Amino acid sequence: MHSRRYPLNADRGCIADARHHAAAFLDRAAAQHGLPVSERTQDLTQLVVGELVTNARTYAPGPAWMELRVSARAADVVVSDSHATAPAVRAADPARIGQHGLEIVEAVTEHLLIQRDPA
Repeated sequence: MHSRRYPLNADRGCIADARHHAAAFLDRAAAQHGLPVSERTQDLTQLVVGELVTNARTYAPGPAWMELRVSARAADVVVSDSHATAPAVRAADPARIGQHGLEIVEAVTEHLLIQRDPA
C-alpha cells in the first residue's frame, strides 16, 4: 500500500489544493508503484476529497489533514479535523440547499466510516 499525508490550510484554496494532491498522488502510485488507477478512480477520489475537505474546512476551527492511501484493490481518503462533533450523513432532502456532501460521498464510495478519535 502506498500512502501520503497532507496538512490542510485554513483558507478555501486548500480544497482545490487537496484535489490536486489527490490526482498527483494517484498518478505517482500508477507510475512509480505500478498500481492500477482507472480514470473513474481518479475522478471519484477527487470528488470525495473535495467534499470531505470542504466539510472539514467549513466546520472545524483548527488544524486538519488528509491522508491518501492506495493499493491494488482500493483508494482510501482519510480526512481528520479538530471539530469536537463527528459529522453525520443527513437524510436525503431534495428541498435542502447545500449540506449534501456526505450523502454524495456515501453514494460513490464502497464504505464510509465516520469516527471520533480522542486526540
